[in-house]
Parts: sequence; structure tokens; C-alpha cells
Amino acid sequence: MIREPAVAGAFYPASAAELASGVDRLLAAGQGPVGPALGMVVPHAGYVYSGSVAGAAYARVAVPPRVIVLGPNHTGLGFSRVALAPADSWRTPLGCIPRDEPIWAALSRNPGVAPDAAAHAREHSLEVQLPFLQRVQPELKLAGLCLAHLSYAECQRLATAVAGAARQASALIVASSDMSHYLPADEARAADQRALEPLLALDAEGLYRRVHEEEITMCGVIPAVVMLLAARALGAGSAELVRYSHSGEVSGDDDRVVGYAGVVVR
Repeated sequence: MIREPAVAGAFYPASAAELASGVDRLLAAGQGPVGPALGMVVPHAGYVYSGSVAGAAYARVAVPPRVIVLGPNHTGLGFSRVALAPADSWRTPLGCIPRDEPIWAALSRNPGVAPDAAAHAREHSLEVQLPFLQRVQPELKLAGLCLAHLSYAECQRLATAVAGAARQASALIVASSDMSHYLPADEARAADQRALEPLLALDAEGLYRRVHEEEITMCGVIPAVVMLLAARALGAGSAELVRYSHSGEVSGDDDRVVGYAGVVVR
């Protein structure tokens, strides 16, 4: 079973040649030293809007061959709140990415985690990460989880499973998330700074609490919290904001923007 692309030609180019050259340009624009990482937060909007932030983040990481991608469930489809992608591989215009069988098996053994094709069928948050991962790691294998809203205790339990699977595989954990949605640019930047403070302090509980209490519209807060908890369990000691931007910097419309942040956890 192959998970076919749902947003090729919309969020990113459907042409393999155009996609490869475009992703390579976005990666080449990244600056700074490259090194191993335990986790990342990467945006998932159309590449014209958030691709520069995603490219800057991926350009700073020596991505290993095995990756766990966590994304929010925007569509509301599926029956599982922690939906494991059941497909044998993921197809993008750049080719197929095989499922990482040992990671998949390890995750599937945990209560509350269930294979759910419907949750992944039209979800863009995981899919838009794949061409970047393919360009930086040709030997890529992955396991994908699509997450509905979870309590903090549920995030903790899931993070234990993710950390265990990542430890055995020396895998990178990618949390797919945009930041605040549809605010004036100044308000969006201020709200996003409030969310980024605990994230950069590796304070998963603080991030969960602040986003909920202050109603910050960070769509991938659950993937980010799970990633942070797992990364801390794996020994993370620092997080770096590689780049921040918002949609108005591309569209010219600062009245209703979406914020984007690229964060690397080491």
C-alpha cells in the first residue's frame, strides 16, 4: 500500500525536476553549521510561504536515514487520535520513501496508537516535510504519526514511546507545525514569541500550558510537545530558533498572517 501525495501541485510543485531544484534552492539559502539533532519543529504551509523557514531548519541538521514525523490532524478524518500511517511507503514527485518497519512496529505496540489510513489520506502537515527530507537524506525511511488533540498526560505517554523507538533507531523526530494563524503581523509575532519562549527552553509543559491558556493558534502544538518530551528523554540540552517568518513577508498582506518558525533541538 502506497500513500499517494495529496497536495503536490498545491503546496509544492508536482514536477519532480521543479520540486528538486526548488527544495535545493531553499536548502542552499540556509546558513550556519550543520550537525546532528534529536528533534525539530518545521512549518508546513505552501513552500512559497514557509519554504524558506523549512529550508533553513533542514539545512542545519545532518538528517539520519531514519526519521519519525509527527503532524497535527487538520482534516478531522480517521478514528484514531494517535494515527500511525499504515502505508508501506509514501510517494512524492521525487519517488517513494519506505516505511521504517522496526520503528513502525515499536510505535504500534503502544496503547492508543493505531494504524489509520483515513487520518493520513488528505493530511498535508506530514507530506510537505517529505521532499526536504528526501533531498537531504537519500536513504530515508520513516514512520508517521498524525495527532489529534491530546491531554498533557497523553503527550507524556506518547513521548515515552516515541523516545524509545527513536533511541533504538538513532532517529530524528520532526514535529510539523505552523505558529499563530490569521492575526495582524505584530500580534502574530508577539504571540509566537510567547510560544517560542518555553519551546526554546525545552519546557514542554510550559509550551502546552501557554498555548492553551493564551489561546495561541499554534496548530502543531501537540506534535511539538511530544517531540520536546521525547528529545528531553533522549538527553536534549538546547534548542535554537533558526528562522522566524510570517506569510505577510511574501504576500505583502500584514493584516492576517500565519507565523512560521524553524527550531532545532540538540
